Amino acid sequence: MGTVRRSRMRRESRGKCLVLTERDLTIFRALGQYRYLRSTYLHAFAGGASKTRFKERLGDLFHEGFIDRPEAQWRFADCRHAPAVYELGRKGREVLNGSGFNGDERHVLLGAGAHRQFEHSVMLCDIVASIELAARASSMLRFIPMAEIVAKAPDKASAGRLRLPVRKGVHECLVPDALFGLAYISDARPSYRFFALEADRGSMPIRRAAARGTSLVGKFIAYQKFLAEGNHKRLIGVPNLLVLLVSTSAARVESLVNISPSDPRFLCKAIKPCGLREPAAHLLLDPWNRAGSPSFQINAAG
Repeated sequence: MGTVRRSRMRRESRGKCLVLTERDLTIFRALGQYRYLRSTYLHAFAGGASKTRFKERLGDLFHEGFIDRPEAQWRFADCRHAPAVYELGRKGREVLNGSGFNGDERHVLLGAGAHRQFEHSVMLCDIVASIELAARASSMLRFIPMAEIVAKAPDKASAGRLRLPVRKGVHECLVPDALFGLAYISDARPSYRFFALEADRGSMPIRRAAARGTSLVGKFIAYQKFLAEGNHKRLIGVPNLLVLLVSTSAARVESLVNISPSDPRFLCKAIKPCGLREPAAHLLLDPWNRAGSPSFQINAAG
């Protein structure tokens, strides 16, 4: 009789004694940096010739308590056909702590608490991880994670919490979904760009008639104030800051480009949710739209 297949949704330990490998530690570190990652992204980070064997290994790590499969993913209609989403489990966290990995210093992309907008949280992890993986494939680029930015920030409290103060009038503070950077390697001194990410699933209005309430255009105006006051240098310690908006709706991106502030530091791109089920290298490699300016390649120095 063959082995009974275990549930994707419920942990069913068989008491298997797992000998952890360097690839397992890579999986734990990736989940220590990103709160949520799909199996396809974990395979891209950890490698391995057989995707089937890799998914079987993820299953063993899940059922023996090293990694978790967040329950929130099972409420969606297509969950059985989508790559499973993982987060770090208790045993995996213990292994990382024992290896000297310090979660507080790494500044996990998302905090440890529950997330009401689970799909949004997974989306922003997908986006940043896609850009990091695509940068890793280039000898001319180095991805700079949020942890590295925060470690050098003059105001580590604001940068680490992603709460960036703005003068009253529009927003009291900005809360980007993520911060990261790219280093452009050349024979001369490397150059750098830094990015604040806004991931949009269509729930926030593009603009509001009243001054009160959050909107995408209102957020962009707040970013303009933040940058005009030099707060990216004073608080975060970065020489520049571009704002990336990734939306699940091409129509929303087109509308936003048409009515958003004509500022070349704001870049927009649309991608369907299903387009993030596997790492989307084009988020780094393809041009981004800008209001009032030509499209822009974030992977190119200059």
